[in-house]
Amino acid sequence: TTARLSLMASLVAYDDSDSEAETEPAVSFNDAGQVKDTSGVPKPPGQEDFSSGVLDVTKEGAQPSKHGSCEDSRSHCLPLARLGRSDLGSCPSQRLQWPRKEPEVTFPTSRPSYSSLWTTHAPASHTPLAASHFKQVKLPWRSPKSSFHVQNESETTDKNGNSFQKKRCEDCVIPYTPKRLRQLQAVSTETAKSKDVEPEGTPAGCAPAPLRVAPVASDFIQPYLSSHYKETTVPTKMLFYLRGHKGPVNSIQWCPVRSKSHMLLSTSMDKTFKVWNAVDSGRCLQTYSLHSEAVRAARWSPCGRRILSGGFDFALHLTDLETGTQLFTGKSDFRVTALKFHPKDHSIFLCGGFSSEMKAWDIRTGKVVRRYKATIQQTLDILFLGEGCEFLSSTDASTRDSADRTIIAWDFRTSARISNQIYHERYTCPSLALHPKEPVFLAQSNGNYVALFSAVWPYRMSRRRRYAGHKVEGYSVGCECSPGGELLVTGSADGRVLIYTFRTASRACTLQGHAEACLGTTFHPVLPSVLATSSWGGEVKIWH
Repeated sequence: TTARLSLMASLVAYDDSDSEAETEPAVSFNDAGQVKDTSGVPKPPGQEDFSSGVLDVTKEGAQPSKHGSCEDSRSHCLPLARLGRSDLGSCPSQRLQWPRKEPEVTFPTSRPSYSSLWTTHAPASHTPLAASHFKQVKLPWRSPKSSFHVQNESETTDKNGNSFQKKRCEDCVIPYTPKRLRQLQAVSTETAKSKDVEPEGTPAGCAPAPLRVAPVASDFIQPYLSSHYKETTVPTKMLFYLRGHKGPVNSIQWCPVRSKSHMLLSTSMDKTFKVWNAVDSGRCLQTYSLHSEAVRAARWSPCGRRILSGGFDFALHLTDLETGTQLFTGKSDFRVTALKFHPKDHSIFLCGGFSSEMKAWDIRTGKVVRRYKATIQQTLDILFLGEGCEFLSSTDASTRDSADRTIIAWDFRTSARISNQIYHERYTCPSLALHPKEPVFLAQSNGNYVALFSAVWPYRMSRRRRYAGHKVEGYSVGCECSPGGELLVTGSADGRVLIYTFRTASRACTLQGHAEACLGTTFHPVLPSVLATSSWGGEVKIWH
């Protein structure tokens, strides 16, 4: 009898029956504290929890049966084990099969209410292999499924060449977005959040709405109209931050009429050009969407009531701001990058771009009246000298034998070249500017400096004075002198705005203006300390 009791105690009440309809055995306690069932076999203390419920063994693992006590079984969980089917006479040690290194279990998405033996004794940084495998399977776009179905699907896809993983990788692939496009998207997002609502542009090819013109003279500009121009002071603070363009702003220009100089014109690669009230309110007065491609050049007419624009769509438009009508429409045979009105005859303008020739158009007839051809590929900028009898053109020629093509002086009437030996260095000059009082002009060089030239024949370059310290790096960075001629301002490819003293070429001030390349810089024609700048990121800022 004693040998039989010890043998039964070592078996730990394993059940080999597959039936779940077995009735719960009667349990009673004797005086010695032992548990006995209907068979009358006593069990030692400490095994009461196992006798209160029978373990059902299935392929998914051991789980407490419905007729057992759930609370007792959860408080004393056994290690997950797989019990083999052997003969009744076999040894219990042979019938017990411990799980493999990677248990065939799945963990629920929610944290269990009781601790698990797989994670209780493991270090904090350790993650079971089964748990890490389960975390990789995420189906946020599908309805939640049981862990058993997820495991079966993962096993099926592994056999089919990891089709699920391939599909998941395809869904997670994010297309590459260029840096400039990301910045333009950020600018457009900020523009959408802006509180100021600007007028929307009309579709391409439609007549724009009339300009909502402010008073004839700005209240802020009025006191300066009757007085003499004061000496330009160096701006240090930002007055307005004009947002609205969704592409790089190529150029900016104040209205040339002093009484209407509160209006600022900006051209952009987003196929539009805008007119701003950049002195009083900083708001956009009108947006013009006349072009189907980028607008590279636009200029105020000398009367201040019209705007001439040209773009990459080969189109030329002269727009009346008060009525919104197009007074002139032309079609060029090249992409337009430079436009300039004749300083005396305002009905004639010069047009240059991606071509080996420049053309002079007459607005009254809508035809080309003169052609200027050279062995070049592109015209970068045009600058009239004096009263318009001569003009300069800057080209993209930068080869070793390009000393006769970088800057060319032309006779406007005869279309003859006056001089082609002006700039002898192997750099292109993206922009040209004329000094307001002295007979000299400035040329922005891709050698990261501004060169000074004589504006009369033989147009020699000054070897003693140059304005360096900024970066150009292939951008069309502009430069300009103040109305009084005592300061020179230029942008930079790193976003800075540099102001120099014209006489000494020493740097007077540096403004950390933009995050992208600063392309346009221009002083106000009336106010002594107002400066406008534009950048490749689509920003326009007003400084004072």
